[in-house]
Amino acid sequence: MDWKEKYKRHILLPEIGEEGQKKLQNTTVLLIGVGGLGSAISLYLTAAGIGRLGIIDADVVSLSNLQRQVLYTEEEIGLSKTACAKKRLQALNPELQIDEYPFRFNKENALEITRNYDIIVDGCDNFSTRFLINDTCVELGKPYVYGTIQEFHGQASVFNYQGGPTYRDLYPDETALTSIPSKELGVLGAIPGIIGCIQVSEVVKIITETGDVLSGKLFVMNMLTMETQILEI
Repeated sequence: MDWKEKYKRHILLPEIGEEGQKKLQNTTVLLIGVGGLGSAISLYLTAAGIGRLGIIDADVVSLSNLQRQVLYTEEEIGLSKTACAKKRLQALNPELQIDEYPFRFNKENALEITRNYDIIVDGCDNFSTRFLINDTCVELGKPYVYGTIQEFHGQASVFNYQGGPTYRDLYPDETALTSIPSKELGVLGAIPGIIGCIQVSEVVKIITETGDVLSGKLFVMNMLTMETQILEI
């Protein structure tokens, strides 16, 4: 494979170049959740030339996923998301090493799995897992690339980056958030694609050491009004 030709459009960017592309190929990323956010994140990380990607998710593909989880097809309904994701991503980038974890990210396995990766990316959909991701990243000194979506809204940030703020600085009251009753809400199918791509951009910026990383900042988007804000944390 002619890697210089494959990643030509990255290499042409002075901020990335050959050196930056090599950094991408030498970086390991753990993606927690391969649903709506995770579909976009995994596809674009794979296309970007990340060297090793861990994907963790206990779920199977369902019909209602397909409106936003573009990694999957109707033929895969009922099958493991991580298995289907691995097959699709490997076809996009055969050089990529993919570690498949078809189970939940929890207190028993968090440290053991996370310590093997350079950057941790949030593709999950609940507060409890986000607090666990944050605390694990803080303990291990890993950057945590955060994203969340709901209805027509999305947020993104980078926590625990070079001593910067953590998820608990944004949401200090874990008990209040995790005690909120779970309720299924709608989401515009394109929203996870937009936020997921922003998360990938932050990963690339961290690896190539270019641009202003969203550390200490919260990107907020309202798709109905096309308003965006960057708030200080």
